[in-house]
Amino acid sequence: MRYWAFLSVLLATSSWAADATVTVDCESAGHEISPQLVGVFFEDINFGADGGFSAEQVINGSMEIPKSLLGWTRVGEGVEVQASTDAGIKSANPTFLRLTSDDSSQTGGVENNGYRGIGLHQGETYRFTAQARSTAGAEIPLVVRLVGDDDQVLAEQTCAIRGSAWQPIELMLTPSKTDANASLQLLMRNKGLVDLDLVSLCTTDTWKGHPHGLRKDLVQLLADMKPAFFRFPGGCIVEGSELKYRYQWKSTIGPRDERRLIVNRWNTEFAHRPAPDYYQSFDVGFFEYFQLAEDIGAEPMPIINCGMACQFNSGELVPLDQLEPYIQDALDLIEFANGPVTSEWGGRRAAMGHPEPFNLRLLGVGNEQWGPEYFERYRRFATVLEARHPEVELISTSGPFPAGERFDYAWPILRELKVPIVDEHCYASPDWFMREATRYDNYDRSGPKVFMGEYASQSVQLVSPLNRNTLRCALAEAAFLTGIERNGDIVDMSAYAPLMGHEQAWQWRPNLLWFDNLESYGSPSYYTQLLFSHHLGDQTRPTEVSDSRPRQPFGGKIGVGSVDASVEYRNIKYESQGKVLFEQPEIDANEVLQVGLGSRWLVAPEVVRQSNPSGYARAMIGDYQWAEGTLTLEVRKLDGRGGPMILFRNTDGGSRIEWNLGNARGKHQLLSRQATHWDVPVVADEVDGRIDNGQWYEVRVEMSGGKVACYLDGQMVHACAMPGPEIPQLYAVGSYDNESQETIVKVVNPTAKPCEIEIDLSGAELASDQCTVITLASDDPEAENSIAQPKQVAPTESTETVSGPRFTREYPAWSFTVLRLKTK
Repeated sequence: MRYWAFLSVLLATSSWAADATVTVDCESAGHEISPQLVGVFFEDINFGADGGFSAEQVINGSMEIPKSLLGWTRVGEGVEVQASTDAGIKSANPTFLRLTSDDSSQTGGVENNGYRGIGLHQGETYRFTAQARSTAGAEIPLVVRLVGDDDQVLAEQTCAIRGSAWQPIELMLTPSKTDANASLQLLMRNKGLVDLDLVSLCTTDTWKGHPHGLRKDLVQLLADMKPAFFRFPGGCIVEGSELKYRYQWKSTIGPRDERRLIVNRWNTEFAHRPAPDYYQSFDVGFFEYFQLAEDIGAEPMPIINCGMACQFNSGELVPLDQLEPYIQDALDLIEFANGPVTSEWGGRRAAMGHPEPFNLRLLGVGNEQWGPEYFERYRRFATVLEARHPEVELISTSGPFPAGERFDYAWPILRELKVPIVDEHCYASPDWFMREATRYDNYDRSGPKVFMGEYASQSVQLVSPLNRNTLRCALAEAAFLTGIERNGDIVDMSAYAPLMGHEQAWQWRPNLLWFDNLESYGSPSYYTQLLFSHHLGDQTRPTEVSDSRPRQPFGGKIGVGSVDASVEYRNIKYESQGKVLFEQPEIDANEVLQVGLGSRWLVAPEVVRQSNPSGYARAMIGDYQWAEGTLTLEVRKLDGRGGPMILFRNTDGGSRIEWNLGNARGKHQLLSRQATHWDVPVVADEVDGRIDNGQWYEVRVEMSGGKVACYLDGQMVHACAMPGPEIPQLYAVGSYDNESQETIVKVVNPTAKPCEIEIDLSGAELASDQCTVITLASDDPEAENSIAQPKQVAPTESTETVSGPRFTREYPAWSFTVLRLKTK
């Protein structure tokens, strides 16, 4: 009796000592979890196809980029270089490179630096191929050379170009050392003429050895994820900025010299990251995407254009009475993927080396279109496709954002149309993703299934080049995924986006994978996706979280900014709890986070100025740990239709409060951007008001106990209670794996302190006291991986002994942990 009494006290003490409890009801069978819950989304952004997936190292090898010699530069002496169309190889590929020399004593030619350099691995074999010709009766030696970044010759072969007919040439080159920034040189040694086209340099060590195939290390990272589906080719790429630049799948299959190159959608989209050399050669086309999906065991999910160009660009529409060719393209695609070899498009597939069907079951109609124009077109696609191919599930879209006017307009129509699957998208702050972990708890179970088709936590701001792939963002996504898994009966699929980016040639960040010309690595977000994919149960188990820890106090950084105005600030000062935490003369520009596309900040002791009169700009000052206090400053508007912006309570999760003075509608507006999507902030208070150009105004903001009072020239403008967002500090989901007979518990602790958590597998009996523990964690929430440290943040696996179905263990700060236990 004394033993049991002592044990009862010990267990009770252990329970009381815990900061939180996660109770998994193992006696109650939950709902089935979609087996295709975690997949991957690919779009040719950030040089993800040409210069990325594709093993091709030569840029513009077909010379068909409108700037015909883009990527090619003249080297040496005595050789003239020009683009020509005089009797090209094919009408579909008319342009070629012409080298002419009148001096046999000189050696010169052309050089190609590939996609921000050519990556070569020592001892690896690279196949050089081209089509070449000279003149009748001539024989011209052509030197094919790989040259390192230091001008050292790493490999060299010579071939003879004979006669006036186009002929294929092929050489094998093995570099003597590894170089990430090498180049290909083609040099003439005699006088005469050499024409070259379809110039290619590819490693022979491609994924599964496919000739002219895919880069092995990048595909391996995907295969390691074990994704359930592979969505391609985008994204906004599908739409095009204009319809003539839309993705047309038929132009991307067949012989590579017949694939029609077009400008890439992301070529000049962002002024902060222009990529004038970014085109789509379609070296990687629809056949390769289907083949890749098959290779990694993923369902193929192509997205087709629905007769609309990107609505953020031209918004060009195909008239409804001219939509038939677009619908026929969709029918032909299904035949290409699934049709017998005796069919027209099934025969095309077979001719490319794949007589077996690809078993297409999922097809997206449009990318993230919105409004009545989209639904008019979707109805016409659905009427035909559902009648002709009921075996293919159609995916529609709720627009580009997860809330707001477009989203609210779409969903009732989607339900009315009985759309099988709805594609939702969201790029937002870490706080948004943590708050939205309950997003799908109350979705209509009788309506369409949901595909969270593009999402990623933004460490700074949507489209900001300052965004990073931090652990903090990965943990916010893990918290969100606990909600997706818990609602795996309504959320059918999900995918992080974009998939990957070239370290020197990206347009958008963050990305799931990163690579340079030699190496690649997964971000912390990649490992979050991998852990959910690898440890996905078959059924949920009802899970409750009880967290006794106090909420974080109000506070955060301060800041200044502008909305469609050029502004100046001076005498910025922040006091809290009787101490001066900041005064402007102490300002250090290197410690101020300056945000805003096109913003022009001057940060100095005398003045902080943002001189661009258009756009949304912020400059963040101080420490996220600052407590509430009083912010004072002076502000002057210089120009623009909008006005100044004062910021406070800026948290490390991306939440903040904004006070906009004299906005474009003639209002002073107090906005809560606390765990909200950027497109739908909460208006806490709004009054009429204006800010005159050239006049200095005194500003004071008082914060105390969650209340905010805002003063302009001594007059109170707003006085509001501004509660913080309802963001939990702990997330968990339980599930059961039928095959392994294991209960799986996923726990996310996205806070700065370790947490003692009691795990209660209620109603379970352990078949083994051994618990597998997989942990993704770091002491630094801003930690990220890199080429130099590819696994600085990566999962670790261990085994622990537990005392029974109820036990307490410590979860590290900033961690995502998976437990697997054998249960009866």
